[in-house]
Amino acid sequence: MSESGNGGSRRGGANEARTVPLAQLPTSGRFFEDFEVGQLIRHPLGRTVTSTDNIWFTNLTMNPNPIHFDHVYAAATEWGRPLVNSAFTMALVTGLTVEDLSKNGVNLGWDRVRLPHPVFEGDTLYAESEVISSRASESRPTQGIVGFRTTGFNQEGVTVIEYDRTVLVYRRDAAPRRQVPRRRE
Repeated sequence: MSESGNGGSRRGGANEARTVPLAQLPTSGRFFEDFEVGQLIRHPLGRTVTSTDNIWFTNLTMNPNPIHFDHVYAAATEWGRPLVNSAFTMALVTGLTVEDLSKNGVNLGWDRVRLPHPVFEGDTLYAESEVISSRASESRPTQGIVGFRTTGFNQEGVTVIEYDRTVLVYRRDAAPRRQVPRRRE
């Protein structure tokens, strides 16, 4: 018995996982063929940074700088309040781009990271990315290498981070198949 649309077959009971190509899932992300140099991608989600985010990430990464977690200390600085950990800023802005850029790939690296304006607790961050390079992989024929320039900005449109990122992205017809489990009856 074959399930329509997924190219897989079901053997066994209702609890068995089925195989579905990523390209057929409603949030399958983009593939190598979907990127063109010069393309601008405005990522739809924003995320408000909380004090808990900042303190948790700072402690998790063992960063002892009190500017991130000591409100009394931070009040005595030129900013007058805690600065959000810049590594959190980078991780959050990268995360905002995954659905559109790298859900079907793996990160190869970041370059030219700039942090032109601080991020504060309570800021909401957004991102947009431009495709700056795209080429077939010489060693992996099922993938391509895509370069992006990403800009993260706050609720006032002020740029808080910029970086270039390189991602190894699957071609649509070569993407791994995802196992989607079925709910037990």
